[in-house]
Amino acid sequence: MTVDVRLRRGRGALGFGFFAQGVAFALLVTRIPAIQDQYGISDGLLPAFLAAVPILAGVSSVATEHLVKRIAPGTVLRWAQPVVLLALLGVGAGTRMWHVAVALGVFGLAVGALDASMNMLGVSLQRAYGRSIMLGFHAAYSLGGILGASAAWAGAHWHLALFTGYLPAVLVLLPMVLVGSRSYVDAAGGGGAAEGWPAGGGKLLLPLCLVMACAYIGDSTVANWSAKYLQDVLGSSEQLATVPYNVYMVTTLIGRAVGDLGVRRFGAVAVVRGGTVVAAGGFAVVAAAPGAWTGMLGFTLLGIGLCVIVPQTFAAAGRLFPGASDTAVARLNIFNYVGFLIGSPLVGGIGDAWSYRGAMLVPMVLVLVTLVQARSFGPERARYGVGHERRAGDRAVDVGRGGNGV
Repeated sequence: MTVDVRLRRGRGALGFGFFAQGVAFALLVTRIPAIQDQYGISDGLLPAFLAAVPILAGVSSVATEHLVKRIAPGTVLRWAQPVVLLALLGVGAGTRMWHVAVALGVFGLAVGALDASMNMLGVSLQRAYGRSIMLGFHAAYSLGGILGASAAWAGAHWHLALFTGYLPAVLVLLPMVLVGSRSYVDAAGGGGAAEGWPAGGGKLLLPLCLVMACAYIGDSTVANWSAKYLQDVLGSSEQLATVPYNVYMVTTLIGRAVGDLGVRRFGAVAVVRGGTVVAAGGFAVVAAAPGAWTGMLGFTLLGIGLCVIVPQTFAAAGRLFPGASDTAVARLNIFNYVGFLIGSPLVGGIGDAWSYRGAMLVPMVLVLVTLVQARSFGPERARYGVGHERRAGDRAVDVGRGGNGV
């Protein structure tokens, strides 16, 4: 098999892995009201359940940083993804509070390993391709989220039990991710960690960590509170309340599908700045919305704006630490969960104590922090590899050379 064929198959397999995770996560978060009802979780206790998942995922991401020094990221992903799908099924299968606690705990631990290893593979593949492809992987995640949210809508529409709604997705995706995982392409000699973590690396990575946390505070607000916001504040039906996340994922898909072209033409800094301004405007519209359909407009803007920030943050970390990209991605990924950990209870606490409309202004302000840190994405246009932009004909140059390979 030629190197180019390996890369293409690895890219396709990884894209499907992102897609499957989008389906699983959307099925979980868009049915939070139904999960709450099935297990009798009070509004006061719900933030604790929502916070437990990112805490455990963050712990798992830290462990994955050390695990990939001995086991290839592709191997970690190969086994983490089926566990995520089975844990999702467990969330729908239980009847008691401890059942859902265990299922969500397993889900959180597996998601941490999955997210870290998945983005490690994406960064190394992008380096091998020599051009921006990271947004494409996250576009696949968004497409999965759309299908997952649509399935959740159907479950709510036909009043299906959670287990019944989750089972078809798991039965279809589980064998497919196992087969696809055979095509993952890992770097030889450590997956981008061969040169070790440089002195002062934490200080260099810190601005990107801040951006990641703020972006995920915004994303977690949509994921965890959009359904309740539309239903409780804007007066929509339970069925309509599943739609905002779907709308958000549709616009995220569109933005990410064309985002790589934007990065190649205008550079990461300009794309990230533009996305930040649009996202902040989306939160303002949501906070001021007089009804459900105006709220939908706000979530549409949020999808367009937030969609470019996270993939470009991972890509920037890979460019900043070309010899230790796995370590950089694992550490940066922790702030994914820091954002979720802060975002869910922050919005819920402010909403309960004051107003959910007012609570929507908090992630708006935090997302604007990205404007201050935008230069951390690099002054140059989309450059990948070590110090130069490689041409398509040079894609095979670094494959199999330890830290600079795939």
